[in-house]
Amino acid sequence: MRRPNSLRFAAALLATNLKASLMLRAAFAMQVVFMALNNFTFFVFWWVLMRRVPDIRGWRLPDIEVLFGVVAIAVGLAITIGGGVRYLGQFIEEGELDTLLVQPPSPLLHAVGMRSQSSGFGDMLSGMILLALSGQVSWFDVPRIAAAIVAAALVFAATGILFFSAAFWLGKSDSVARQIWELTITFALYPEPLFGGPLRLVLFTLIPSGWIGYVPARLAAHASPGQLLLLASAAAGYLMLAVATFDRGLRRYASGSRFATFG
Repeated sequence: MRRPNSLRFAAALLATNLKASLMLRAAFAMQVVFMALNNFTFFVFWWVLMRRVPDIRGWRLPDIEVLFGVVAIAVGLAITIGGGVRYLGQFIEEGELDTLLVQPPSPLLHAVGMRSQSSGFGDMLSGMILLALSGQVSWFDVPRIAAAIVAAALVFAATGILFFSAAFWLGKSDSVARQIWELTITFALYPEPLFGGPLRLVLFTLIPSGWIGYVPARLAAHASPGQLLLLASAAAGYLMLAVATFDRGLRRYASGSRFATFG
């Protein structure tokens, strides 16, 4: 019974967050538009570069469009549904988990799901446009691409939980964790052949940009059941590690004596 209840709670939490965001329609629209423009502005750098250098170790402009599109949608999906990950370190540092510990739902699920970032819709919108412009995907590819993007989003969210959960042991580490989490996105937006040796190992383990960008982008362009299974396994592994780390940290959590309730 616990899993269905958790799923219903997560769905209700998401619906509530979306309703709250849409109440301020002008602010919502501005966040969506500005985030989409921000992504396109960053992409212009690659567009200009690849007009001068059409091929970077086998990667051409359509490949970059697929990479940017997949990463943008995955990140947007993660912060729209689980935007509370960004604030997890703050919740731990300031003792704001107190009010979640006395409620029936999982504290982690509640903390991660109670904030929805409207800018995530801008990420997803720009990502879908870039995928369409790439010319490398068709409607027949949508189920495979969707599965790859969901797995990438889970890896991204799990990585955030791992980084921000460091506050259980390190105290005030929210700003550092946020920078490393954002660095994960940055590395995911560069072509895979640019990295090799020890750095490549890091990008598939400690900073899993490879599972957020490179592997999903390959799956979007070319069907590979083996790689899809590998990506799904990586997503499950990071998610289980994130939950276990948070639960372990929760055992040493120092209460902030908070009596407020989240709404």
